[in-house]
Amino acid sequence: MKDENDILYNSYGFHTNIFKVFYKALVGSNFSFDSFTAFLLHLWTIYSVFAFAISALLIFGIVYAYLKLTEFEEVEEHQLHESEQQWRELHNSHTENNRWNSVQVHLASENPNDWKLAIIEADVLLERMLDTAGFAGATIGEKLKSASVRSFATLDDAWQAHRVRNLIAHGGADFVLTHKAAKETLIQYERVFTEFGTLNGGGGGHH
Repeated sequence: MKDENDILYNSYGFHTNIFKVFYKALVGSNFSFDSFTAFLLHLWTIYSVFAFAISALLIFGIVYAYLKLTEFEEVEEHQLHESEQQWRELHNSHTENNRWNSVQVHLASENPNDWKLAIIEADVLLERMLDTAGFAGATIGEKLKSASVRSFATLDDAWQAHRVRNLIAHGGADFVLTHKAAKETLIQYERVFTEFGTLNGGGGGHH
C-alpha cells in the first residue's frame, strides 16, 4: 500500500524538477511554469539574435573575400595583358619563326620563370594566329569557342595549352610548372601553329 509519506517519481517529473532547481537558482524562489516558459523564450530570443549577428558577419566576410579575390585576379590579368602587349611591341619586327625561337630559348633555360614566360609568349602567338585565321571573339577563349574540330583539328591542343597559360596567370608565383609540363604544353602550341602554317612546317621542332 502507498503511504502518504511515499515520494513518487517519474521521468517527466524528474526532468521538470531539474529545470525548476536551475531556474530557482537563477531567478529566486518565485517559481511558476508560466514564468519558467517566459524565461526560456527570453533565452531563445537572445540566442537567436546572437546567432543571426554571427551568421551575418560570416556572410559579409565571405562576400568581401570573394570580391577582393575577384579584384586581385582582374589586376593580375591586366598586368599580364600589359606584359603581353609589351612583348608584342618588342617583337613587332620579328617573323613568327623568330618569335617561336625566342619561346624555345626561354624553354631551354634552367629558370622555371622562363618556362612560364615561354608559355605566355606562345599564347600571344596563338592569339595572333587566331586573329589571322579569322576566328571571332574578344579573347582567346571566345575565339576557341567559335571554332569547331571540323575546321580546327588541333582545337583540343589549343584549349589545353591555353588553360596552362591561365593557370600561370592566375596562380602567379604559387603555380608550380615543371619543365616536363612546359615542354608538353609548347608541343601542343606547336601542333596548332603547324596546322595553320604559322611556323612554316614547324620550324621550332619538338623537344
